[in-house]
Amino acid sequence: MIQSAAQNTYKQNQFGTATPEELTLMLYEGAIVFIKRAKQAIQDNNSNQAHNLITRVQDILSELIITLDRKYPIAENMLLLYDYMNSRLIEANIKKDRAVLDEVEGFFQEFRETWKQAMILARAQK
Repeated sequence: MIQSAAQNTYKQNQFGTATPEELTLMLYEGAIVFIKRAKQAIQDNNSNQAHNLITRVQDILSELIITLDRKYPIAENMLLLYDYMNSRLIEANIKKDRAVLDEVEGFFQEFRETWKQAMILARAQK
C-alpha cells in the first residue's frame, strides 16, 4: 500500500513537471501499455477488463485529438488517423479482436518513435 502511494505521488509529479511534448509521448506510451493489457485480457477471456482497457485507449485518443494544434497542416492528417484508430478500437472492443488491436498498437508505436525523434531534433536546435 505504501509503495502504491509512493508510485502515485511519483506519477503525479512526473505529469505535473512534464513539457507538453513529454506529455504527448507519455500518452503514446500509455496507449501501447493499455493495448498490450487489453490483448492479454482478450486472450484470458476477460471481456470486462478488455473493454475497460480499450476504453482507456479511446480516452487517450480523445486527449490527443483535443490537444492537436490545428494551425499546422499535419494536424488534419493526424485527426483523420486518430479517427480511424478510434473506429478500429470500437470494432476491436465489440469483437474482442486482438488483430485489430495489433493494428492500432502499430500506429501508436510508429507515432511514439516519430515523436521521440522529433523531440531529439527540437532539442538539438535549441
